[in-house]
Amino acid sequence: MSPVIPFILALGLGLAGWLVARARAWTFKRAAPHGRIAALPAYHGWYAALWIAVPLLLWFLIWTGVSGQLVLSHVLASPEAQALPDFGLRRDAMLIEARNIATGDAVRVLNEESYALAEPFRQAMSRYNIIGALIGLLIAGAGAAWAFLRLKPDFTARTRVERLVLAALLIASLVAILTTLGIFVTLVFETIRFFGMVSPIDFLFGAQWNPDPMSTSSSPDGDRYGAIPLFWGTLFIGAIIAMIIAIPLGMMSAIYLTQYSSRTLRKWVKPALEILAGVPTVVYGYFAALTIAPAIRDLAISLGYANASSESALAAGLVMGVMIIPFVSSMADDSIAAVPQAMRDGSLAMGATTNETIRRVIVPAALPGIVGGIMLAISRAIGETMIVVMAASTAANLSANPLESMTTVTVQIVALLTGEGSFDHPATLAAFALGFVLFMVTLALNFIALRVVKRFREAYE
Repeated sequence: MSPVIPFILALGLGLAGWLVARARAWTFKRAAPHGRIAALPAYHGWYAALWIAVPLLLWFLIWTGVSGQLVLSHVLASPEAQALPDFGLRRDAMLIEARNIATGDAVRVLNEESYALAEPFRQAMSRYNIIGALIGLLIAGAGAAWAFLRLKPDFTARTRVERLVLAALLIASLVAILTTLGIFVTLVFETIRFFGMVSPIDFLFGAQWNPDPMSTSSSPDGDRYGAIPLFWGTLFIGAIIAMIIAIPLGMMSAIYLTQYSSRTLRKWVKPALEILAGVPTVVYGYFAALTIAPAIRDLAISLGYANASSESALAAGLVMGVMIIPFVSSMADDSIAAVPQAMRDGSLAMGATTNETIRRVIVPAALPGIVGGIMLAISRAIGETMIVVMAASTAANLSANPLESMTTVTVQIVALLTGEGSFDHPATLAAFALGFVLFMVTLALNFIALRVVKRFREAYE
């Protein structure tokens, strides 16, 4: 069954319930003394519509997950399924092909045996679609009966509808929290498994990163899982080189656009600056690999550095800094623009120059927003992957030379999780440990930003 059909069915039945309940509420209003009822007829309609449509949609969501297994069980019990292999990828491929033939998503398949299974799939899906639709109609009818039996002149339909809407808003607001909690629990669980194989001391303080995803040893060498080069590469590229570019340029552009530029210039420059945030990172990666990195290599060679490479931390950091300029500039721009005009006028009236007013009054007053933008930019930079892969390589290197190749935590996570290793292998579980450390670092940055913002907000309120 197409997912559109349940939605249309729920929408149509909900609309019918809304019209009938609203018409019934109008009869209450005409019969009530002075024409007054506890809630407007529209709220009676919404109450009935919600009790019809919401349970119906929830049922179809549940049935979609359950019916797939029921259909598969029905097909496997059919005589045509006796020709299937007992297990393996070919068995799974034949079942998928037969399902695609039954739904019309495929006409020709690789395994000829799949055609025989198409008809059992078609019969099972038709049967369970009818069963699901009938049960859904019963659920919608039960919801309608419950709603219509409660509709009375003194029924507070508005309060009930608003409570349902508040519950929906609460659930929507909890999605982000529950998603973060789920990510955190998964990372903790897998990290504990990894630390059962490799010592946390070796992982957090080791200076060599060279995991072997193809190794079959049950006791991996902890010396090969030292993550210090990855942590240093992430810090060096994302939090040092990139910030050296992004913070001064972002701050100076924000100060100029808010304090010195004309309205016409600001109207054109600010949107053009914010376009940088919308450019795909793969475009920045190509720009870094094909333009910036060779230019840095040629410049280093011309200055006498013989071992210059076309993959360097400097190239990735420079392009990454340009990419996150809008994060710093936009937040700083909004914060500076929000400083009360009275503070500017008071400083200028006391004899301060425009430069002194900006340095000693406006920037300190806007510092909470500026710090928030900087922390957001740092979090964005340390999580970047594509630019580092294309411009700084995937080699773990512990060095302070920006002209050498380096890698970051996120690059190694991608490399470890996209290989052919098992999820029980230490090299794969190491990706979760790296993700856990990165998660905690980002969380710590957010806490620091909140403390800084709170301190300076208290000073200027």
